Amino acid sequence: MLNEQLLLLITTPLYIIVIGAEIILSNLHLKKYYTLKDTLMNMYLCILNGSIDLLFRAVYLVILIAFYNFHLVSFAFNPIVYWFLLFIFEDLAFYFEHRVDHYCRFFWAVHVTHHSSEEFNLTTGFRSSVLQPLYRFIYFIPLVLLGFKPLDIVFMYSLTQIYGILVHTQYIDKMPPWFEAVFVSPAHHRVHHASNIRYLDRNMGMVLIIWDKIFGTFQEEIKEDPVKYGLTKQLENPYHLFNIIFHEWKNISHDLHKNIPLSLKIKYRASIFNVGCLCIKLEIFGLNRNMMIIAITTAAIMISTCFAVPPAVITLSKENTASITMI
Repeated sequence: MLNEQLLLLITTPLYIIVIGAEIILSNLHLKKYYTLKDTLMNMYLCILNGSIDLLFRAVYLVILIAFYNFHLVSFAFNPIVYWFLLFIFEDLAFYFEHRVDHYCRFFWAVHVTHHSSEEFNLTTGFRSSVLQPLYRFIYFIPLVLLGFKPLDIVFMYSLTQIYGILVHTQYIDKMPPWFEAVFVSPAHHRVHHASNIRYLDRNMGMVLIIWDKIFGTFQEEIKEDPVKYGLTKQLENPYHLFNIIFHEWKNISHDLHKNIPLSLKIKYRASIFNVGCLCIKLEIFGLNRNMMIIAITTAAIMISTCFAVPPAVITLSKENTASITMI
């Protein structure tokens, strides 16, 4: 908690300086990257997200600590190795979480808030998925089982988020080739926020772009196809808070009331796993059955998204938001 407070003290003036500079430059150059309404909405959504995270933190930390009691590895021998591996695995966990958020409509209904702005600037990074703190910790369970401490994981997530916010800019064109080969750049993340067909559901990484290249979700920014920000179907009331957060839930409810078979209604690309047998076998290691269900389901989701619906299929489903998204 102390480390996070220190991060806040350091990053707050940093954000004020860089956001202020971008606002001034964009107005001087007549680019108009910012509007007051959108900027204020981004800040408001960030505050809501942070409030829910703080209120729910005690709950998910207790859960993570319970899992940590069964961790498999000890890194006491080398703190440098510990923090380096935590960075790598936390960034990988974020990639899988982000990919599930895009590939499964249930979680997309939460994450869509972050993509709903038609502007792209540094404050867009603060346009948080308000309800995400309620389930994000699930992706940390494999990390605690590997031996990483819950508070260290939360700190590393906060640290990498700083970088994730700073790539939300149009003022940096391309980084050096060596940088773009390994790290997420502003150009990569502009692609991620695009509503162009070729760009949908691409470049999911927070800090490292290598995960997208490994798992087939990478896409370069193409000058001949300029990025158009926002959703494939823009919101009718883009400054109505309830509509921003819950509009996709209303769309899902509408689709579920269609006169089609139930088997089709439930196919929102969310994988269903029969983990009971695995849990029984793994109980010999002394883990609680419910804990194993959560842990294995998390791992299964993370692995299965590597082989989920191809982006081309997802593109079609998101282009026609009135139809049910199916496997």
